[in-house]
Amino acid sequence: MTTDGPVGAQKDADETAAETATGAPVTEATPAEPQKKPEDSFLSHFMHNLWAANTVTVTLLSVILAMIIGAIMIVISDPAVLSTFSYFTARPADALNASWTLVSTAYADLFKGAIVDPAAVTAWIDGSGTWRPVFAPISETLTYAAPLVFTGLSVALAFRGGLFNIGGQGQAIIGTITAAMAGFFLPLPPVIHLFAALLAGILGGALWGFVPGILKARTGAHEVIVTIMLNYTANLFLGWLILQKGIQQPGRSDAISKAVDSSAQLPSFGAELRANLGIILAVLATAGVAWLLNRSAFGFELRAVGHNPAAAKTAGMSVAKTYTLLMVTAGALAGLGGATQVLGTAHALTPQVAGNIGFDGLLVALLGRNRPWGTLVAAILFGALRAGGNRMQSFTGISVELVTVVQALIVIFIAAPALVKAIFHLRAARTARLGASMAKGW
Repeated sequence: MTTDGPVGAQKDADETAAETATGAPVTEATPAEPQKKPEDSFLSHFMHNLWAANTVTVTLLSVILAMIIGAIMIVISDPAVLSTFSYFTARPADALNASWTLVSTAYADLFKGAIVDPAAVTAWIDGSGTWRPVFAPISETLTYAAPLVFTGLSVALAFRGGLFNIGGQGQAIIGTITAAMAGFFLPLPPVIHLFAALLAGILGGALWGFVPGILKARTGAHEVIVTIMLNYTANLFLGWLILQKGIQQPGRSDAISKAVDSSAQLPSFGAELRANLGIILAVLATAGVAWLLNRSAFGFELRAVGHNPAAAKTAGMSVAKTYTLLMVTAGALAGLGGATQVLGTAHALTPQVAGNIGFDGLLVALLGRNRPWGTLVAAILFGALRAGGNRMQSFTGISVELVTVVQALIVIFIAAPALVKAIFHLRAARTARLGASMAKGW
């Protein structure tokens, strides 16, 4: 090997000397191939992010924190258990054992009332019981969850478009009114009658959502103020309507309407179960909203408007039209939730026919991070807490309002991810979107 120039000549001489000394040719060193670091593996990435402040971790830890605080409240609310702490320093085992027995029994009843009772399964297997007690808990959970899915989707969809739809309660009430009236006034065949009643509920909610939408688009009226007022209006209208002749159930002096015809009622999954077709409609609605947000042109427009209305307008999008259609769609979802309530379980109009499904929808949307499938899971969780709370009150004597406190605590921790991160010393997650605005309409 020869190289021109004095430097090259010196290099050739050095190589020749090395070959003479070792008897082997000298080759130039090649750079070593980069080794794959252990932390680059999927498992290492998973373990690294497992204790990071991502959405799943924060949500699970929020539920755990709420259950821990709920356990403390259960102990404090029981005088017998609380009395054992008066001599805690002398006999701490008494207080600890009594507290554990009370809390474990309460949460066991919560599980049995929401998911399944192992004793019922054993009785069904050995023939001493029937199938109904086995499926009754999950049936109650799905029954409570179904309307919350619709109202939660209503709030979540509006959030994604930059609006705070706090009027889901009023839209659900109007949905119950129009669906019930279609259910006991329209003389239609069974299947057609059910579809007509559901459509009436959708149209009623859409109409109630159109009002704040058009006012927001044309006059700039704040949707929060308008929807709050419409909630009161819908509730008062319901109370007045039930007592009117032709609506009130004949022979009754209290506030209750005629019963919805059986042809317009949502079919249940069993003669002895309350769960009905409403939960199937809720899953379909969730899939529809997910497609609308992520695959449709309207979904792209509403997300663009929700992120930056000025930029969307500059890009040629009609912000006023998007606001109007968004509130109409959100109202239709809430109205469908009210329709499933009256057609599935209530079967008649009463002043409390819609319960608090509109307000609970706000919490469900927040817990679900304004994502359609997250909202569905959050609604099932709330339904499970409600169904299990009823059993917990019946068997343990603990007030069902305590379950409401647990729900509120879950939402508080979800809304304050920095608090959860500080308590559990979570690492920051690059993919976490914990600081996303929940109410751009404010």
